[in-house]
Amino acid sequence: MAEQRVIVSAPLPNGGRQVLVGDEVLGTAYSLHELTVYLQRAGLEDVDELDVAMSPLIEWHGGGPEVWPAVE
Repeated sequence: MAEQRVIVSAPLPNGGRQVLVGDEVLGTAYSLHELTVYLQRAGLEDVDELDVAMSPLIEWHGGGPEVWPAVE
């Protein structure tokens, strides 16, 4: 998993952001914390929110790690 690019979609109308690793959809995250949990469950057990926010392996669409409309 660590070698594959993670894609975080632009915010959906409900405020969530779809999370993909390669061609696999991990789910829809509504916060940086939820995204971190998805990635931990996918095999990156030691990552925290700061790691996720700064990772060059994550491709952010429609805004970076600070854009979570569902929690604004």
